[in-house]
Amino acid sequence: MTTDVSASRARRALVALWRQLPFFLWLIALWMLLWGQFTWLAFLTGLVAAIFVTRIFRLPPVELSGRVNPWWGMLFVVEFLVALVRGSLTVAWQVLDPRRQPGAAIIAVPLVTDDDLIMTHTAVTASLIPGSLLVEADRDRRVLYLHVIGVRDDADLEYQRASVRHWEARIVRAVGSPAQLQAMKTDAAARRDRVGRGGAA
Repeated sequence: MTTDVSASRARRALVALWRQLPFFLWLIALWMLLWGQFTWLAFLTGLVAAIFVTRIFRLPPVELSGRVNPWWGMLFVVEFLVALVRGSLTVAWQVLDPRRQPGAAIIAVPLVTDDDLIMTHTAVTASLIPGSLLVEADRDRRVLYLHVIGVRDDADLEYQRASVRHWEARIVRAVGSPAQLQAMKTDAAARRDRVGRGGAA
């Protein structure tokens, strides 16, 4: 009986460790990004920092989906790097263009998933790309408010909203749960249906 209880506890501990592992690795990656160094020393100090943060500061455990898709994760990283370069060039051109000043607006972007971690990753991703900055995150209503530049009409506003939703979809495909992935697919199908009806009208 004691052996069964010990085995059950060990299994639960391994499952909890596996579910928290992506978050733990993300803390190490974040540490390396903050220092701008991708060396073994940066990795080891990041490991110490991650252990310190997760063990000393007793925060509620982050419930991860336990699902990681390497292909979509790699695609997210590549698209993010491309967006960084494109955003930098676009902002530089908008600032230096003598013919007109770039318009600016604060937009509200309703998210599809009801998950704090996905919402946080989406907000951080959108803020890191030049040209947009997170102003507020409404957790209860799942809405992100961002200040964006280069906005002159409704089409530009919708383009910016679609961009944020695109990052949410990429993050869900990379690390979201099957239920979250299905919710994203359902929402995308509903949007296509509304666009199709609007075009037909």
